Amino acid sequence: MNPVSVFKCLADDTRLRSLLLIASEGELCVCELMCALDQSQPKISRHLAQLRNCDLLQDERRGQWVYYRLAPSLPQWVTDILQQTLQAIPGFIQPNHQALSQMQDRPSSAANCC
Repeated sequence: MNPVSVFKCLADDTRLRSLLLIASEGELCVCELMCALDQSQPKISRHLAQLRNCDLLQDERRGQWVYYRLAPSLPQWVTDILQQTLQAIPGFIQPNHQALSQMQDRPSSAANCC
């Protein structure tokens, strides 16, 4: 994995926050990211597609919903960067975690998403 490609892919606020949220939660549905980031579905989906194209994410369709998790093939140095960022700057995505925790009918606690 090319470091320049990784850092270019993470150079956008929405992509970085999405990836950090997914890294901290394990996996998230598009609707959860929409809530956490207060962004539209097309914008979130476009950024997730870019992260997938950079080989940072893996997606899985479950019914009509798409869930994202870190790609299992990520080199250790990439996962180290994500974990170190989460530990060193926990406040960076804290507002996003708070919005996510206030989401009604979250897929993890409900049968449906969105």
